[in-house]
Amino acid sequence: MKVRLPQGMGGGPQNMNAMIRQAQKMQEEMEKLQEELEQKEYTVNAGGGAVTVVIGGDKVIKTIEISPDIVDPDDIETMQDIIVAAVNEAYKTVETTNSEAMSKVTGGMNVPGMF
Repeated sequence: MKVRLPQGMGGGPQNMNAMIRQAQKMQEEMEKLQEELEQKEYTVNAGGGAVTVVIGGDKVIKTIEISPDIVDPDDIETMQDIIVAAVNEAYKTVETTNSEAMSKVTGGMNVPGMF
C-alpha cells in the first residue's frame, strides 16, 4: 500500500534541504530574539504607584521601590499584598512580551522549550 503525502510534503531531497535551512534560520532568529528580550527591562507599578518593580527580560527582579506612604507598621498586610501584585504583574509583563515576540518569529507555531 502506497502512502500519499499531502501537497508540499514530498518533493525529494531539495524540499527536505529547504525545510532544514528554514528551520535553522528560524532557530537562529529565535536565539537572537531571546538574547535581545533578556536584555530588556520593564517597569511595573502597583497600588497606584505605591510599589514599583523593575524586572529584566530574563525574569530577574532588578529593583523594588516602596513609597513611604504605604509603610504602616499597623498594616503590613496591605504593603505585602501590593508588593506581591507588583511582582506578579512584572512577571506577567515579561511573559506576555516575550511570548508575543517569539510567536512573530515562529509564525504562531508552538516550539517546546521556548518561553
